Amino acid sequence: MGPHIRFVAILFLSTVALSQQPLPLDSDNDGLSDQLEQSLLTQFTPTFMIGEHECSTVPAEFEPRLQAPKVLAENSTIYGQAFPAATSTPTNPIVELHYYHLWKQDCGPHGHPLDAEHVAVLVQSRDSQHWKATYWFAAAHENTVCDVSHLTRAATLKAEDHGATVWISPGKHASYLNQTLCRRGCGADRCEAMKPLAVTQVVNLGELKSPMSGAAWSSSPQWPLAAKMSTTDFPAEPIARLETLPTSDIAWFNPGRHPVQGVIAISSSTANAIGNSGENTSTAISLARDSTGNALSKSYRKTIHALGTSAHHVHDALEPKAKSKPE
Repeated sequence: MGPHIRFVAILFLSTVALSQQPLPLDSDNDGLSDQLEQSLLTQFTPTFMIGEHECSTVPAEFEPRLQAPKVLAENSTIYGQAFPAATSTPTNPIVELHYYHLWKQDCGPHGHPLDAEHVAVLVQSRDSQHWKATYWFAAAHENTVCDVSHLTRAATLKAEDHGATVWISPGKHASYLNQTLCRRGCGADRCEAMKPLAVTQVVNLGELKSPMSGAAWSSSPQWPLAAKMSTTDFPAEPIARLETLPTSDIAWFNPGRHPVQGVIAISSSTANAIGNSGENTSTAISLARDSTGNALSKSYRKTIHALGTSAHHVHDALEPKAKSKPE
């Protein structure tokens, strides 16, 4: 065999050998390898702060391969999801990570069995080995009248290379990127006497149409998990609004609902809670605290005045009717 033929034979055999090497496993068929997904989910796992007297104990692990969610154990399991962001390109890979803390029950006001809550982070590749978080999102009473979901820059939380600290309201399990935000919404949340959750494992859910880890129950209609898995938490409009704000700010994901939330808090809370739950139509929450007390005091006085005026109007409207009734 001549040298040229020998070289061609060696090249052919090398090509065949390379073609027979397995491709990286991508169990959920989203273009990201299982290994990369798990690596990112591990790197950016948040520090979850939960109530010392949480009535649903800790997040639960669910039995695999069942169509309906059934608690296997309450053992501090966190479920994850990783998928390419809509803005991702081959030269600028961007991945959206969701972290789901799933509970046996919502045991707060208007409680119910099963509770699916989450936070999310957008991460960008520095190079093939290093990733950096750019934005964090926290869902709080998502898609309700009390919705105070919010997002901010990762740099604001000093959580660019690792997970952010997330406060979970006891009972209702709303997620907050700042402890003081826990009194927002409809006034019932309190993030007091908190402790860090000792996460035992981060389990990759995969995608709805290609679930991993036996998570067939992820698409169950018994909870809104499927909707959370199907939606980005970083659409263009909230990100653009956030970028107009100072770097110390956290932005409302859905601005404009907060006066309604204030009324609900007033109708169901004590006078002290009224003062602490004043809301406005601002699109941002500043993390600066030097003027917080003064702002809450003004909110309290305005609220009491508004309630008094409203009571007088109601009395004037009803009084003539009362006089016209026969004795």
